[in-house]
Amino acid sequence: MKVRYLVVAGAVAVLQAAQPAFAASCSGWTAKMEEDEGGSVLTASVCGGPKGDAYLMLACFDKPVLSYDLGSSGQQTEPGISGAFDFKADGKTVTKTLQLEEMYGYFVVDLAKADPLLDLLRSKGDVSVSAAKYGAVSFPLRGSSGAIGKVLAQCGKAKPAGEAD
Repeated sequence: MKVRYLVVAGAVAVLQAAQPAFAASCSGWTAKMEEDEGGSVLTASVCGGPKGDAYLMLACFDKPVLSYDLGSSGQQTEPGISGAFDFKADGKTVTKTLQLEEMYGYFVVDLAKADPLLDLLRSKGDVSVSAAKYGAVSFPLRGSSGAIGKVLAQCGKAKPAGEAD
């Protein structure tokens, strides 16, 4: 019995070591400075999907902007497209039309600070993001309220003198 336990424990340790680093980072939302073409921007983000390569990212320029990187399921994107995406969490659904940002290959949508989608993203559990053409991807909402709150607190604040738009 003891030998079987050690073999199973050893196999689990090998499997855990073999998992890519993204697995740990998909446990919840973070808010940190990310580089953008205009400089550093406070960004709330989370990864998800079966491979951990899909991302939801919220940054604020003049208003909040949500970006959705489809990850490996985004290989079928074409320039100039948009799509209706359903965001489902906590028994609620918010549908938004997202435009493909060709430079980065992300779908993006501008939001109001009091947008129902931001409220949905600050709920509990997981959020499922789906579109007929791209399927559904699930993201954890753990830490989303704090991370999104940090970004929204910076939203609309004047930039320091000498900083470009």
